[in-house]
Formats: sequence, structure tokens, C-alpha cells
Amino acid sequence: MGLRTKFNLVLLLAFAIGLALAAYLSDRILKDNAREEVIQNARIMIESALGARIYTAQHIFPLLTLQMKRQFRPESISAYAAAQIFKALREQYSDYTYKEAALNPTNPSDRASDWEADIINEFRNNQEKKELIVERDTPTGRMLNLARPLSIRDEGCLVCHGRIEDAPKTMTDIYGVNNGFGWKMGETIGAQVVTVPMSLPLERARQTFTTFMILLGGVFVLLLLLLNILLHFVVIRPVKRMSEIASEVSMGKPDVPEYVRQGSDEIASLSQSFNRMRLSLENAMKMLGE
Repeated sequence: MGLRTKFNLVLLLAFAIGLALAAYLSDRILKDNAREEVIQNARIMIESALGARIYTAQHIFPLLTLQMKRQFRPESISAYAAAQIFKALREQYSDYTYKEAALNPTNPSDRASDWEADIINEFRNNQEKKELIVERDTPTGRMLNLARPLSIRDEGCLVCHGRIEDAPKTMTDIYGVNNGFGWKMGETIGAQVVTVPMSLPLERARQTFTTFMILLGGVFVLLLLLLNILLHFVVIRPVKRMSEIASEVSMGKPDVPEYVRQGSDEIASLSQSFNRMRLSLENAMKMLGE
């Protein structure tokens, strides 16, 4: 087995070990980073929806109070404003969905499902908890859910959701009087829930991982090529030439040319030592011939 083959086998073994370690570590890191990126986007969306809710409750609802007596205006409802904000965001983030789930909503479509009710009850039982990240399996795949509690912080909310007799008749004519009443200040009545398929962060991680591994493999191939070129010109070719000269001298061939390699590296030093040995051998053979 030649020197070049041994050298390449060692490099390939080192690369295989390094590639396996890099693949294992980078896969975990990239998946965690992709997941955190998705969660951070969800946080921004929830903050945007929450800002729309607060602005609507403080500025829009008071302006439409009189109109609500003649015609129900959904623009005055905080949940409606949040939904419209998220609808605009979905044009860019189509994989994300948003829901304001409640245990006792005015609109039946906002009623919490079983797993959403569990989240809301968790917030109700642990008032200090401000966020929950839940992963769950569904028929369409694994889902990542970011949830934050919805609590009554504005007295204006109780105009529609406090006592039934205080609610605008235009609203009760549409939604009835069986749901969405009896809320109290400070009570956690629901949760903001942003849902995104886990396939989204996993696909982003996979794409980044594939690109990284291709680049890493390309760097190794380039490195292997450069090292082989360096090995050939710096080590293998000089050693082979000295080996050929030594073979010719040992066979008694006269006037064998010297091999001199310029420089101060180990191969240059070896060539100088080789030439001294060759001259000594030739002188010894001449003395024996006399």
C-alpha cells in the first residue's frame, strides 16, 4: 500500500468521523434554532394581535358605542380587530393560524376545544404563567402551539360581556344571551393560540442542514485535492526520484545525476544527506576498484 493511499485513508477516516459528529450536532442545533425562530414569529404575531385588541378597546369601542345601539359593529370588538390583523399577517405567514379560544365565548366558533380548554385552565390555575408552548399530534401531523392568557383588563369589555341587561341589544339579537356573559375584571376567560405545523421548522432545518453538509463536503474534497497535490510535489515525487537514483547507483550505473532539492524543509535536508551518502558510496566503490 503506497504512501498516498495510506494518507488518503487516514484523511477519509478522519473526515467520516468529523462528518458524523458535525451532522449529529448541527442537526440538533439547526432544529432547535428553526423551532425557536418559528416560536419567535408566533410571539410577534400575538403581540401584534394584542396591540390591536388594546387599541380597539381604548379608542375604537368608545367611538362606536352610540352606533352599537342602532347596528352591531364588529369593528368595535377587540377579538375582531385581532383577527383582522392576523389575517393580514397570514398573507406572508400562510402556515400560521390564530385563534382566541374562550371557555364561554359570545361567538360559538370561538369556543375552546378540549386541548385549548386545558391550556386555558392551566392559565386560570397558575396566574403567574404567561406563556405555554405545546406540541401535539394531529391527523395532519405534529403541531406547535404558542398560547398566552386572555384576561379582562379593561372595563369596556364588561359592557358587552358583564351583565346581560347591559349588553347592546344589537349584539344579543345576533348572538343571543346564552353565552359570553358573566365575565369579571381580572378573570382569565380564554387564550390567544398561534398554531404552526412542526413540518415548517423541520423543513427549514433540513434545508439548512443539507446546504451545510454540502458545503462541508465540498470543503473536504477541496482540502483533500490540495493536500494530495502538496503531497505529490513535496514528498512523493522527491522520494521516488531519490529511490530511482539509489536503485541505479546500487546497480553500478556510472554518471548518475545528483538530485538536489532547494529549500530548508525536511525533504531538502534528506536530499542533501542522500547526495552525501551517494558520493561516499561512489568513492568507496572506486577505492575498491583500485
